[in-house]
Amino acid sequence: MSTIISIVHFLINTLGSLYLLAICLRFLMQLARADFYNPLSQLIVKLTNPILLPLRKVIPGLWGVDMASVVFALLFHALIVELLILVEHGVLYMPFSVLFWALIGTLLFVSHIYLILFFVVMIASFVAPYSQNPVLVLIYQIVEPLLAPFRKIIPPTGGFDFSMLFAGLALMVVRIALQGVASSTGVPLGMLLGF
Repeated sequence: MSTIISIVHFLINTLGSLYLLAICLRFLMQLARADFYNPLSQLIVKLTNPILLPLRKVIPGLWGVDMASVVFALLFHALIVELLILVEHGVLYMPFSVLFWALIGTLLFVSHIYLILFFVVMIASFVAPYSQNPVLVLIYQIVEPLLAPFRKIIPPTGGFDFSMLFAGLALMVVRIALQGVASSTGVPLGMLLGF
């Protein structure tokens, strides 16, 4: 791969990953019913609204899930994968295959987001346990729906909350399963965002 192609690949991957992060966080914020008046929430809303609002007119929600965000994330990921393939190989790939790759990649990307947010929450619980920083408040709101089922099974013991540990283990199992599906179906993980 030439230097120019490497630079273009890096820029597409990095900028695409950042925007996909905004789309996925928007979806996770809606799923968690997070505070949309939080400054970080407002930034994410402003970044994603130009495309998401018109999509919502065509794609309705389903059982309280914002399907427009899901479709937006998949189509955006597929577009970036097509761009990366075009840059590296000079051809466009079959759209249905790329859409399947984007589905696997987006699920892996969301699991990666959760793992990073868990890590931030763990560090913050030691460094600033009672912080009301808007970013930390939003992160707590996003991870809480995923931790709640684990807290029902494993309640806090002696002041320690092990729900995040078991939620993290469950996420790692899901990631390993998704990577197994990806490798068995020929998904090029190097072309997916965040990898």
